[in-house]
Amino acid sequence: MSEKERKSRNLQALDCLPLSRQCAHWVTRKKRFCKMTVGKNKEYCGEHEPAAEASHGCDGQVENNEERIFCPLDNKHTIYKKNLRKHLIICNARPKREMPPYIVKNFNAGEAYDDNHCEILPELRLANLSDEDFFAVVEKVRDIYTKCIDNNISFLALNHESLEQELTKQEYGKESRKHLSQTSALLGILSAEQLISDSACFVEFGAGKGQLAYYLATLLEKKENSQVILVDRMSLRHKKDNKIKDRSLITRIRCDIADLDIEKLPFIRPDQHVVAVSKHLCGAATDLTLRCVTQTKLKHVNFVLIALCCHHRCDWGSFVGKEFFQEHHLTPRDFLIITKMASWAICGTGMSRERRLALQKQDIPPQQASDTKQRLCLAERETVGFMCKRLLDYARLKFLQLHGYDEVSLKYYIPKNVTLENIVLLAKREKVL
Repeated sequence: MSEKERKSRNLQALDCLPLSRQCAHWVTRKKRFCKMTVGKNKEYCGEHEPAAEASHGCDGQVENNEERIFCPLDNKHTIYKKNLRKHLIICNARPKREMPPYIVKNFNAGEAYDDNHCEILPELRLANLSDEDFFAVVEKVRDIYTKCIDNNISFLALNHESLEQELTKQEYGKESRKHLSQTSALLGILSAEQLISDSACFVEFGAGKGQLAYYLATLLEKKENSQVILVDRMSLRHKKDNKIKDRSLITRIRCDIADLDIEKLPFIRPDQHVVAVSKHLCGAATDLTLRCVTQTKLKHVNFVLIALCCHHRCDWGSFVGKEFFQEHHLTPRDFLIITKMASWAICGTGMSRERRLALQKQDIPPQQASDTKQRLCLAERETVGFMCKRLLDYARLKFLQLHGYDEVSLKYYIPKNVTLENIVLLAKREKVL
């Protein structure tokens, strides 16, 4: 049988097969159906299946053998209740029996797990604050920003030649091009600091799929005794660092930053200078990282580069800038208000996509509708939000200064039209012998 005839017969056979059954759940946010396949005689996948129809047993009582419950180990997914015992044995979220020595529970968590010192802050909404409380915090933020931060953030117009050709490829969309531009700028900073060299150990915190680590590792291929260590608590698919052929350049560890004792990492060699890097480390993860790099006695981290973001996800328990806040008479409650205001810098009107579309149908500008319910106009909210973010970052810089980093700064590392989260935290100290 010829190749052409064989392919034709295979296609005819496929035509006879039933169409692939896809979950009937409509994902509103993504405007498409769930892509999971379903079981025999099922309309939905296990995750989206509605409450099973009750069936009556022979004694007349209602039975339900298809009840789904949240997994006790990770409530992000559900399981059949009847399979609970089996699932607990195979669930990816199950605790590991033997932890490596560099994983120490809550080692960098600060007061987040200290019941004696951690003040439990009540949930509050900015809309529920009195005008007096609201404007008091706004004035504090403006005053401290003017005294400590204003005009002290300069722009670093740097990029790395290794990504110039990559950025010219037409197949990349806007989002991919944005991430590549950020990676190029961060590599440009590391190159300008002459850190991409022999005997360098880069530790990327919150590495995700490893794009930054991938391009960093390719630059280290011609260097001696250098490597990249990726730290992330998630196990992700399609990791870019898997494409590095020389596996001695790459080490990936699955670990929560809150639990990482960098001193006990066996992969860091004594003759290497250690550099901590991260491209967009969300909220409290930044504070966990800063506490991690400052709790070393032998394996000192000589340089820190963190592209900052998501200040609304900071929490008082893990925040490293408490001392600075207390010196300026900012309370834990003020901190919570500031983290909420910080989102104003990048959220625009603060409305959901659905709400904005509804206003468009009524020919009402979203900004106008938003301003009618706010005590500050949109432009003022964006300015105050920016000040709140920088206030949190400046408190972090003061923390690093207290722990031996004599050169600390905040810099714009990429234009605002690429990303609104365009600030990088830099800290340097002399290598301790």
